[in-house]
Amino acid sequence: MEKNFLPVTREEMLARGWEQPDFVFVFGDAYVDHSSFGPAIISRILEAHGYKVAMISQPDWKDEESIAVFGEPRLAFLVSAGNMDSMVNHYTVNKRHRTMDAYTPGGKTGKRPDYATIVYCNLIKKKYKKKPILIGGIEASLRRLAHYDYWSDKLKHSILMDSGADILMYGMGELSIVALADALDSGMNVEDITYVPGTVYKAKEIDHLLRGEGLRKAIELPTFEELTADKLNYAKSFNIQYRNTDFATANILIEKYGEKRYIVQNPPSRPLTTQELDDVYELPYMNTYHPSYEKEGGVSAISEIKFSLTSNRGCFGGCSFCALTFHQGRVVQVRSHESLIREATEMTKQPDFKGYIHDVGGPTANFRRPACDKQMEHGACTNKQCLYPEVCKNMKVDHKDYIALLRKLRALPGVKKVFIRSGIRYDYVLADKDDSFLRELSKYHISGQLRVAPEHVTDHVLDLMGKPRAEVYERFVKQFKKVNDELKLKQYVVPYLISSHPGSDLKDAIALAESVRDMGYMPEQVQDFYPTPSTISTCMYYCGVDPRNMKPVHVTRSPHEKAMQRALIQYRLPENYNLVKEALLKEGRGDLIGFGPGCLIPPRPMAVKDNRHKDAERKEHKDNKPVKGKKDNRNGRPERKDGRPKKGKR
Repeated sequence: MEKNFLPVTREEMLARGWEQPDFVFVFGDAYVDHSSFGPAIISRILEAHGYKVAMISQPDWKDEESIAVFGEPRLAFLVSAGNMDSMVNHYTVNKRHRTMDAYTPGGKTGKRPDYATIVYCNLIKKKYKKKPILIGGIEASLRRLAHYDYWSDKLKHSILMDSGADILMYGMGELSIVALADALDSGMNVEDITYVPGTVYKAKEIDHLLRGEGLRKAIELPTFEELTADKLNYAKSFNIQYRNTDFATANILIEKYGEKRYIVQNPPSRPLTTQELDDVYELPYMNTYHPSYEKEGGVSAISEIKFSLTSNRGCFGGCSFCALTFHQGRVVQVRSHESLIREATEMTKQPDFKGYIHDVGGPTANFRRPACDKQMEHGACTNKQCLYPEVCKNMKVDHKDYIALLRKLRALPGVKKVFIRSGIRYDYVLADKDDSFLRELSKYHISGQLRVAPEHVTDHVLDLMGKPRAEVYERFVKQFKKVNDELKLKQYVVPYLISSHPGSDLKDAIALAESVRDMGYMPEQVQDFYPTPSTISTCMYYCGVDPRNMKPVHVTRSPHEKAMQRALIQYRLPENYNLVKEALLKEGRGDLIGFGPGCLIPPRPMAVKDNRHKDAERKEHKDNKPVKGKKDNRNGRPERKDGRPKKGKR
């Protein structure tokens, strides 16, 4: 049978000979049938298991008929906000509306509502009151229990409560969706499906769980009322959740609402085997957006990943500001070389392929195996990290498999270059006694710059971030330079940095600015800390303590102080001058104002002549003289405003 998109209209459904779909999938992105998009994976998985799935992309949430395109599905509605949390998709860290949505045709904004999962579910409930609703995706996954919501600045219920959905799938969902589909297909009532790993459900009584009748222990978290009464209770609850994210060791978690309402979280699904992961990525995707979007300019999100390969899942890096532990887990899963080569070979046959594979990676590109041998049987440790505060003695550090894969991809006919643009863990690279990977990375897989993420320089901030100490980054930079000098290549390390992370004050921001000065490079991209749901850092931001040890943490909430911290990292930009000077004087660091070699800024703003605009200025002014003192307020490259995380940003 010829590959095709799943039906998006009733006419397309009838053309397939279907009178009724088994599932109707309602989601907040444009329909892009590619393995980097959650709705594509879940719908193709169901199709592979014999189920009929119809797709409703970006329905009009003000019109309940917009979700009635296919009528009532036989088994259930599926709902996802899309590839991003809808609030992150809509708003910058300053809570301003973004000007572009890369997941919508033509980049238009406003095609999905705030808190999209909740809105879509409520819309369905109005029209089809008794039909089961299963929710999933990143928004549902990271809001599965009570969570701090940055945009409303308050603690919110489990999204399962507010949406009215029946079951929530968290994590990647391939195993849980099939189990749920089979249970519904067998005739089970949705309220009786309480046993599927990787799911969350509502319950009215939990005595059987507390008696230990299941395979796992059940832990009662603080009630929602207790969480809202004291932020420290939320910190304690979050720490319990964080310690129960592994497939092998996690317990059942129970959160009570009111008198007799409970949210029950089952342990996570197990990691996929290599064969299972291969099967997922070799389903019959169309690998592009639906052709109906062409007239609107297409969907720009595909450009980032169309010629990229996903080689792994999961991450044992454990950064505090990253939600991967809660979503994909810490156990790394990998695809086989053969599967990746088959996908790359098909890629080279596409008419717009120019010879460049843009990425071969995942959450962390150079993780191609679990951190240690025991993880696949016993799970990741609940009381310590693999790489922080130092590399665990049990870790198996080995880049040989990744090197072999990259060599095979480079050798494919039609491939000119294979880039690595996912993040790499430089501490993991340093832990490898064989520098072959760093040599091949430098020689074949970057072009002038290698972007890595030290994030900060002061030790106490790095400790809170779960990142290696500054001296580890400095050692990596020296090793990178040494290797590139030997290869006679002029290439540089470009750092990603975060401002205003919990624990960082103006003194820390000044120390970071001095480090930037000493490296002789001003970062073009600085990320203000963004408190997204279900990260340790977000818990710190809300509670003012580190949930792992309950020690107080300084939190910068003032927009003005945040602006000063960010400006310090980019102190050379003329538009940042006043903020930088204010911060330096406030902290008694007037020694950094002047013309000396260690100074950050001069005593007064300097006139800036912008030669790029000289010709335009001559045309504009009759006296043929350029305007003196005109400032250039640009950063040298356009700021990305569509909300997508930068490739490799960890």
